[in-house]
Order: sequence, then structure tokens, then C-alpha cells
Amino acid sequence: MGTVRRDSNPTEREQAVANRVGSLHDIDFASMSAVQNVYRVANAVRARMERDVLGESGLSWTSFTALFVLWVWGPMETRHLAEECGVTKGTLTGVLATLESRGHVLRTAHESDGRLVVVRLTPGGRTLIKRLFPQFNAQETQVVEVLSPAEQATLARLLRKVLTHVESGG
Repeated sequence: MGTVRRDSNPTEREQAVANRVGSLHDIDFASMSAVQNVYRVANAVRARMERDVLGESGLSWTSFTALFVLWVWGPMETRHLAEECGVTKGTLTGVLATLESRGHVLRTAHESDGRLVVVRLTPGGRTLIKRLFPQFNAQETQVVEVLSPAEQATLARLLRKVLTHVESGG
């Protein structure tokens, strides 16, 4: 692991990008830096979770997300589950095939519309997510331990604000 940065100075990568695009006109460096850092943090957290928590169970980020969503909200049509997981229905189909083959989920035809598929956790899937989630959350805690509780709350609030803006078409 690298050194923990406790300041808000630009990283070497940010400086290299600024040097490369600095001669272009009308570049909003603050916006660029914010969005690039959200992307980089999300990818770093995802890789860490897959390596340190999910790998032992053979789960990807998306498969864990599907199990988590089903655990929290219960059985769900595939189209809604794909949306909640942030993936296409095609991607979800592959994820569900793997989860189903391992006995973690069950796909059934919708009661009133046989064209639709409903996904639910099996008892084994429920046991797995209940075992993994505390480990996952412990890693979440480690990821943000560099921030004070007030900073964590501010970060969550600001990210929710950006997410709401993006989801509303902004």
C-alpha cells in the first residue's frame, strides 16, 4: 500500500493531467479533478473489495451487489435488479447464471407475466451475504478512516448531491 495522503494537494497524476491539457482553452480543472478522483476512488475501492473480501467467495463486485440488493429489498424483476446494480440486463444475466449455478439465487417466471423473470436469494445466498457484509463494511471503514466522522458525513452528502444531479439529467 502507498503512503496515506492527509492533505488536499493535487496528486502527481492530477498534475500530469493539468500539464498535458493546460494549453487547451476553457478547461475547468476543478471539475475535471473532482470527477476523475471520484472515478479513481471508485475503481480503487472496487478492486480492494474484490481482492480482500469478495475473492475468497469467488464473487465479483456486481455479483456481491446483486446479492446485497436482493437481501435488502427482497425478490426483484431482473430489469429492476440490473438498474439497482448499475449494469445492463445482459451483464446481469451472466452474473445471475453464475450465482444460480452456485446456489445463491433462484430465477423464476413472474406470477402474472411469464415474459418477466423474478430473482430471489436462496437460503445459501442469504447466509453468504450475511457472512460477507460485516467484512465488507469493515473494509469500508478502513477506506474512509483517514476522514473524521464529520468529513465522512460531508463526503456522503456531497456525493449524494452530485448523484441526484446526474440522475435527474444534469
